[in-house]
This record gives sequence, structure tokens and C-alpha cells, in this order.
Amino acid sequence: MPVADSDQKLIAQWKDEPAPLLPLLHAFHDRDGHLSDDALRAISEGLNTPLADLYGTVTFYHHFSRSPGGLNAPRVCTGNICCLHGGNEILEQLKAQGQAATEMPCSGRCDAPIPVLRGHQTLAGESATELRPSPSPVPRPNPGGTEEALFINIRKKHHNTLGAYQAHGGFTALKSVLSGQPQEVIDTITDSKLAGRGGAGFPTGLKWQAVADCDRHPKSIICNADEGEPGCFKDRALMDYDPYALIEGMIIAAFATGSPRGFIYLRYEYPETYALLEHCLAEARKAGLLGENILGSAFEFQLYLRRGAGAYICGEEGSLLNSLEGKHPFPRNKPPFPVTHGFEDKPTAVNNVETLCAVPHIINKGPKWYHSLGLGEHSGTKLISLSGDITHPGNYEVPIGLPLKTLLYDWAGGPPSGRKIQAVTMAGLSGGFLGHQVIDQLTLDDPCIRSHGSFLGAGGIMVFDDSRDMLKAAHDAMAFFAHESCGKCFPCRIGTQRLTERLRGENKELSAKDWNAEVNDINEVMKATSACGLGMAAPHVTESLLKYFPEQVAAATQS
Repeated sequence: MPVADSDQKLIAQWKDEPAPLLPLLHAFHDRDGHLSDDALRAISEGLNTPLADLYGTVTFYHHFSRSPGGLNAPRVCTGNICCLHGGNEILEQLKAQGQAATEMPCSGRCDAPIPVLRGHQTLAGESATELRPSPSPVPRPNPGGTEEALFINIRKKHHNTLGAYQAHGGFTALKSVLSGQPQEVIDTITDSKLAGRGGAGFPTGLKWQAVADCDRHPKSIICNADEGEPGCFKDRALMDYDPYALIEGMIIAAFATGSPRGFIYLRYEYPETYALLEHCLAEARKAGLLGENILGSAFEFQLYLRRGAGAYICGEEGSLLNSLEGKHPFPRNKPPFPVTHGFEDKPTAVNNVETLCAVPHIINKGPKWYHSLGLGEHSGTKLISLSGDITHPGNYEVPIGLPLKTLLYDWAGGPPSGRKIQAVTMAGLSGGFLGHQVIDQLTLDDPCIRSHGSFLGAGGIMVFDDSRDMLKAAHDAMAFFAHESCGKCFPCRIGTQRLTERLRGENKELSAKDWNAEVNDINEVMKATSACGLGMAAPHVTESLLKYFPEQVAAATQS
């Protein structure tokens, strides 16, 4: 069957662009409201991609609909926090109205539940009849009186416009680095002790140095803006209210590493953020801040925006790179690492939104200033996304090393009236639970949190008060990991399913002792043999459940 002229024009618009598959799929999806067989055949032919491979890739993503009208069908967040506030009830209400509503994993609006995506609009409300367009909440005011770095200007009016950003000192850091040498930038970032804020905590200066030292071209800077970890929504706030800080940080990173191109890989569930970033990039190009001869210098940097399609695993850098390249988004084996073999097998620095937004501030005020923001020996600040059973949920910028109890009670108002905090999660869900028994001992830094069997990660903290069933909370968390497992390795693919079944109460014939032994065995195998961080992190949920809530586990397994 010949390809329609309209399809050929759409393909011609994108096929010669860098990383063309995702924007091309979105173009057809937006135009038709779904991805038809004819569209996939046209894309397969236009990009010279085997149809079977393309079909497997498309069906891996949650938000590419294969059914007519699927784009505009409501998708309701049934993530862990939204379930506490009635997400499942809204889903059923919409179905009862005759709408083809489906559930989606956490969509990064834990501070303003319940989000519902319809087309390219985010709605929110506490019932199906109350759903209204929902702007991203502004980060919480800093009640602690500590100095902020990333949030210092974010609450100012119109700060997400180019004029306001420049009026608040924006792009002065870029101007200063363009008059110096790339190595000076890397040295400054290294001296600041800035580490990756997306979860891994790898030293940023060391990563940039590795890319700069690699004699293979072209190099790339990639911003991981996928932010799919449940309970994490800090990057959304930065992009919505301080987008030019991200752009400036990426240009500086590109200059430091010698990268002529960059990509922002944005999660699907932020449609309004996507539109804003498109506008900001266009404004930056008009102002001579992107493209050739940036600010009259000899430096060139092209920055592209690419939107994912709903897959938690694409937050893992290898999966993200494969997704950008139009491949099936499986994690990559390491080594080699992205700093030498990243996008299109060339040197690539993959950094998180929060990490990149910190860069202009560090350049402007110096590494000693940034280091001084932390408490004790800790360097800098950390953005924390706080949600769940807490009086004032939202995004907070805290000095690294701040006592957790200070954040929960002094800054965020504590649990609802008459309730006590039973548990918190760390690193979204990936760090598992920390029980009320240790909250007084915790400070918000990795060494302390790791000493209790968890980690700070991307900074998502969910709060569960004493009315919550922790076995159910653990089940819902593990069900999420089972749903999002890419399936590449069987320890994760099978392990998350078996753990979900155990937490659901299957295999009632097992004694409590045997139940614990089997769960512990699965945990150890997954941690030792999984191919990526998802399979290694998921066991934190069951390990911490057994550690802090053995009575609840015993009651459930003996019933």
C-alpha cells in the first residue's frame, strides 16, 4: 500500500532531525488521536525501521494509543499517593460516565492530587465532577530561614520568561564562562562537590571531565527530565518556574565538555511543561543564546526537546539513550559507560534537571558558597518532594544534612491532626520504607540514610500516618515495579511479580517463617543479579517492610 502524501510530508519534516522517532510518533499520534497500522507502516518505511521492531517499541510505552480516540481518553493517576486520596474512585466514576478512562502510574502531581490527563491537558480534582485545569504548584516557601540556591528566584513573578530571568541575573554565568576556558568550568563544578541529583549521586565534575577528555565526536549533553519515580515532582517545578536556568546550565555543560548538541528528554505526563519548554527554546534561539556563535563567541550548541511516552525505565540512563535513538528502551550493559559510549555511541554526559539548574548559581557565586550551604561536612542543597499524610505537601529546598524531623514537623506541619507518622519512603519508592522508630535519628544525607538501609536518591519522600496498612502500601509499591519492569532480565521480571503475589496474600499455605524466608531469598537474588537499578531497588520495599513492620506481616501471613 503506498504511503499517503500527508504521511510523507510528516515524515519528511522529522526524518533528518536528530533522534527523530519519538517526535515522529508523537506527530502522528497528535494528528490522528492514535497510532494506526497505516501510520506505523509509513513510519517504518520512512525511517527504514523493521515494522516488527517498531511495533514492539511503540507498544512498550504506556501513552501511545493504538485505538481510535485513545489520545483524548482520560488517564487517571493511581500512584501510591493518589490512591490515598481517591484516585481509584475517580477512575471508576469516569468509567461509570461512559468514558474510556484508564489508569496510569504516578504522574508527578503528588502535591496536587488527583491528576487526570486528557489529550495534552492536565486536570485535577477530588472527584470526577471537580476536575479542572491544574497549574503546577509553586514550590513551598522556605520556613527554615536557610539560604536557598535553586529556589532563590523561583517564586518571583514571571520568572519563567526570558526577560524576567535576565533581570534576575540570568545568563550572567554563561557570559562569564564563554570568556574563559572549558577546564575552568569543570574545575569550579568539581570544587563545589556538586553530585548528581537524579538519584545516583555521581560527582558532576568527574562526569564532565570524562566526556571532555574523550577524543571522539560529536559529544552530547542530555538532560534526564523523565522524573518517573513515584513521589518525585521537583524537576517539574524547576522546569515550570525556572526553565531558563536549565537551558543555561545545559549550555554551560556543553561548553565545558565540548558538546555541540544536547537533548532534553521530558516525561510524557508533563504536557504543559513541554509547551513551555518549546517556547523557551525558541526564545533562547532568537536571543542568540542557542545555535551558532552564542553571544558573539565561536561556540555553537544546538538544543533539542524530545518527549517520552510513558515508561518508568526510561529514567535509567541506558534506557533513556536507547529511547532517544529509536531503539527498544532496554537498559544497556555497563561498561562501556555513556561518558565514552552514549548517544549514538559517542561521549555523552547525562545529567538530571536539578543538577543542571544548580550550575549557573555555582558559576555566579563560586564553589565555596555552594559547599557552605550544606550542614556539617555536607555540600549544597537538595530539593525534596514531600507528599502523603503531611499537612503541607510540596517541594522544599533543604540544606543537605537537615534533620528529617525538622522538615516533617517544623517545615511541613507534621501529620494530619490526631495522627502519628508511621513510616516514610525515601528516594520515592526505590528506597523502601523507614519506620517511625528511626525518624528522630535521620538526617537528609546519603551516609545517614544508607546506614539505615535506604538512600536519599532523587529526594521523593512519601509520608504514611498510623491509619495506613503498610502491607497494602508495600503491595502497591511492588505492583508498580512489576508493572514497570522492562522484562529484559528474569530476576527483575519474575522477582517483582512473585513479591507482588506474596504481598497480595497468595500462597496461604506458607507459614510465616517460610513466607519470610522465601521473600528474603527473592530479595537477595534480585539485588545480586538484576540488570539495572529497578530490580536492585525494588527489594528495599519488602526488606524494609519486614524490618520495621514485622507484626503487620505476621498478622497477614498467619490469617
